[in-house]
Amino acid sequence: MAYLPIILVFLLYFSSIPIAFALFAAALVYFTFINVGMPPDLILQKFISSTQSFPLLAVPFFIMAGSVMNYSGISNKLMNFAEVLTGHMSGGLAQVNVVLSTMMGGVSGSANADAAMQSKILVPEMEKRGYSRAFSAAITAASSAISPVIPPGINLIIYALIAKVSVGKMFIGGYVPGLLMCLTLMITVAIISKKRGYTPTRERRATPIEIFKQLIESIWALLLPFGVIMGLRFGVFTPTEAGAIMVLVSVLIGFFIYKELKIMHFKEIIKDTIYGTGTVVLIIVAASVFGYYMSWERIPQTLSTALVGLTENKWVMLLILNLLLLVLGMFIEGGAALIIVTPLVVPVVVNLGVDPIHFGMIAIVNIMIGGVTPPFGSMMFTTCSITKTEVHDFIRESLPMIAALLIALLIITFFPAIVMFLPNLM
Repeated sequence: MAYLPIILVFLLYFSSIPIAFALFAAALVYFTFINVGMPPDLILQKFISSTQSFPLLAVPFFIMAGSVMNYSGISNKLMNFAEVLTGHMSGGLAQVNVVLSTMMGGVSGSANADAAMQSKILVPEMEKRGYSRAFSAAITAASSAISPVIPPGINLIIYALIAKVSVGKMFIGGYVPGLLMCLTLMITVAIISKKRGYTPTRERRATPIEIFKQLIESIWALLLPFGVIMGLRFGVFTPTEAGAIMVLVSVLIGFFIYKELKIMHFKEIIKDTIYGTGTVVLIIVAASVFGYYMSWERIPQTLSTALVGLTENKWVMLLILNLLLLVLGMFIEGGAALIIVTPLVVPVVVNLGVDPIHFGMIAIVNIMIGGVTPPFGSMMFTTCSITKTEVHDFIRESLPMIAALLIALLIITFFPAIVMFLPNLM
């Protein structure tokens, strides 16, 4: 009976009940019918008190910042800069797609937002240039997995809050894994493009002067994420304050520098913010109540003992957890999967000597790859629905991209010094 709520969560989720309601309902069933010693009003108090978190305010601010940037012209400036850097390569627009997702990590911080934006902007243009629709959708979904890894991705904040680690270290720790994912995808795109004859968008490599001119045009878009990291690094502001500052600066850039942000855009910006925040925060507070049930039944400790019983070698453990997280990411949306897994697994890996920052990057990258893969990858469905691509065509084209991302994941897993170099400087 102690494990019934866990079974109930999956039954409800696969019955198309949103994960937040599934988590809360399972916990409520436990404390109402199984463990009857606790008054139900205490569960509701736990639900409400979970929202009273100052660091949690960072989530709506960063969601709003991403929405403001999409309307303020910052996204377009990043795309132009990516095109100048990579347009001369084989598969020029596909390379732009990958580099833009890497740059968008500091803007949208959301894989699905990035996948949706590029599906609307880049995929039609790629089709005009002779790229197949399935290939265009596949590279869009695969590259969108980079966005939540590059700071200030929302999943970085969520993991830091749950694992009780530094948000600043999680932010700065995301750069190398994100760039590694970008590199492996660019190599894959180059190989496929040469075989299929996908041409560059530019006849020649951009000159240093052309790159410099576009850099000046895009400088505000590029400096924003960097400014956030530096502010956190030197203690100028907290993560929550950083989100508020990012919103303010984005609005000023959109109004007075790029002059593309209009008053009429704020209705859509507020709608995007409310929807995104409501979704994320509801999952977090429901997971908090569900975590209360797991703590009551000592499930994390039981799982830790079971996993350690399998092996005490941290590398073998990380390989097992990689497989577990990859499968979980295929079925459950990234943020929800992270919220469920983090409190269960972090104590295990820390006891084996794995740095929680390193494991956080492994978990986030893993779950993002799961979002590209069938049967229920969220980015797969986002791109397929917007671009009208058949899922079976998408799967065929996405296999080389998924393989490239898995290579990056293995490097991140088994070479921790690569990931921890920048956080250790802090």
